[in-house]
Amino acid sequence: MEPGNDTEISEFYLLGFSEKPELQPLIFGLFLSMYLITVFGNLLLILAVSSDSHLHTPMYFFLANLSFADICFTSTTVPKMLWHIQTQSQVITYEGCITQIYFFLLFIGLDNFLLAVMACDRFVAICHPLHYMVMMKPSYCMLLVLMSWMMSALNSLSQSLMVLWLSFCREVGISHFFCEINQVVQLACSENFLNDMVMHFAAGLLGGASLAGILYSYSKIISSICGISSAQGKYKAFSTCSSHLLVVSLFYCTGLGVYLSSAAPQSSHASAVASVMYTVVTPMLNPFIYSLRNRDIKGALKRIVGVPVM
Repeated sequence: MEPGNDTEISEFYLLGFSEKPELQPLIFGLFLSMYLITVFGNLLLILAVSSDSHLHTPMYFFLANLSFADICFTSTTVPKMLWHIQTQSQVITYEGCITQIYFFLLFIGLDNFLLAVMACDRFVAICHPLHYMVMMKPSYCMLLVLMSWMMSALNSLSQSLMVLWLSFCREVGISHFFCEINQVVQLACSENFLNDMVMHFAAGLLGGASLAGILYSYSKIISSICGISSAQGKYKAFSTCSSHLLVVSLFYCTGLGVYLSSAAPQSSHASAVASVMYTVVTPMLNPFIYSLRNRDIKGALKRIVGVPVM
C-alpha cells in the first residue's frame, strides 16, 4: 500500500445538500442561525458556570467541558460549509480534509466520553451520596476530563493517519457538507479494508463502552430512585439527571441514525441530512436542555444577561 504522499489528487469536492442555486441562500441562513445559536448558547453556559461559585461542582464542571466540546465540534464543519456557499466553491484541499477528519473525530469522541463521565457523576451522586465529595474531588474530575481528551486524541490521530496511507486516483466528490471519514475511505482506489476494520472497531469499542457505562449507571440510578419512599424525593433525584438523559438520547439516537443511513446503499444524501441532527442540532439544543429546568443555571444566566430566563 502506497503512502498518502503518492496520491494523485490535491483536493476534494464537498457536494453538500443541493446544487440548486435558489436553495443556497436558504441553506446558508439556516446553518448560520443554528451555528450562532450553538456558539452563543454554549458560551453563555460556560460563562454561567465559571462566574457563579454555587456552580463550581463536578456536575457543572463536566457540563462546561461538554459545552466547550460542542462549540469546537460544530466549528469543525459548519464555518467551512458556510464559506463554500458564500464563495460558491465546493473545493477543500487534501490537507484540509484530513485536518477536518482529525478534529471531527477528536471532538465527537470527546463528547462521547464526557457524556459517559457525566453519567458516572450522576451515579455516584444518587447511589452513593455520602461518598460523593470524596469520590468526585476536583483532582479526580480533572483526571477524568484529561483521560477523555487523551483517548479521543489517540483515536482521531490513528484514524487520520490511516487515511493518509490511502491513494485517490481521480477527482472525488463527497456527498456531504464536510469530510466524513467513512465516505472519504470508500472513495479510495487503494485497499481500504484495514481502515474499515479500524473504524468499526473504534466505534464499537469506544462508543459501545461509553454507552454500556451510561446504561449501567442509569440502571443503578433508576433502582436507587425506586427505593426512595417519598414522591418528592423521587422527583428531586430524577430531576438532577433528566437533562443529561435527554442529551444522551439525542446524541446516541442521532448517531445511530447516521450510522444506519451510511451503511445503507445509495444513501449518501440521507446520511448528510441525518448528520445535520448529529453535528448541528444536538449541540445547539444542549444549552436549552440543561438550562430550561435548572434553577441554578437560570439564576446564573439571569445575573449575566440581566433579564429572566425561561
